[in-house]
Amino acid sequence: MVSPDVVLVGAAPSTVTLAPFQQVKQHLKDGLAAGRWAPGELMPSEAALVAQFGVSRMTVNRAIRELQAEGLVTRLQGVGTFAAALHRVASTLTIRDLHEEIVERGHQHHAVVHLQCEEKATAALALQLGLAPGARVFHSLIVHHENGVPLQCEDRYVNPACAPAYLQVDFTRTTPTHHLFEVTALWRAQYSIEAALPTAQEARLLGIAAEDPCLIVVRRTFTRSAAITIARLVQPGARYTLQGEFQP
Repeated sequence: MVSPDVVLVGAAPSTVTLAPFQQVKQHLKDGLAAGRWAPGELMPSEAALVAQFGVSRMTVNRAIRELQAEGLVTRLQGVGTFAAALHRVASTLTIRDLHEEIVERGHQHHAVVHLQCEEKATAALALQLGLAPGARVFHSLIVHHENGVPLQCEDRYVNPACAPAYLQVDFTRTTPTHHLFEVTALWRAQYSIEAALPTAQEARLLGIAAEDPCLIVVRRTFTRSAAITIARLVQPGARYTLQGEFQP
């Protein structure tokens, strides 16, 4: 006899068994991954899930609590469950807004926009963004300052189809990262990180010598179906530290 706490999926001998709360959790997780609920959108109520799956409210509550612990949903008592911002959907992916990092340190952030325009994609750039050579792209070049000291040179290209209002945004008041979080459905990202020398232009914008080593991050982000942006982020090695935490 099958335990009432276990649901059998399929009939093959190698079939995976899911407890009822896991079945509810996976259903909601799959829906979030597929973009069924937009960031901040109200998701099905506990009562609706109880009726749909024929399980107890306690079972549904456990599934939602686990999703909340993973950062996939937010809950407001008496209101309901909401889809979390999509840049938090994957626990293996953390993209921080530099403005938030600086403010959390109790410091002042300000940005100087050196370039914000439309250009034609070179063949190499078009390949990176999945566009046709010569297609239009948005290009921004911004230097972020912490307490008046240049901290990061951000050279970014954006796929216009993903962020059509990008050129109208005032990046002295918000950051490209924050804007793209708001208007795109971030699905995955690719990184490369290296210690290298800046270009002559980067050295000038950052107020450092051409031989000063920098931490250089090149990052591409994607929706499920398209590349959103590619950014080259250059930080002077003497002004930037990578920090992390490990707990066994």
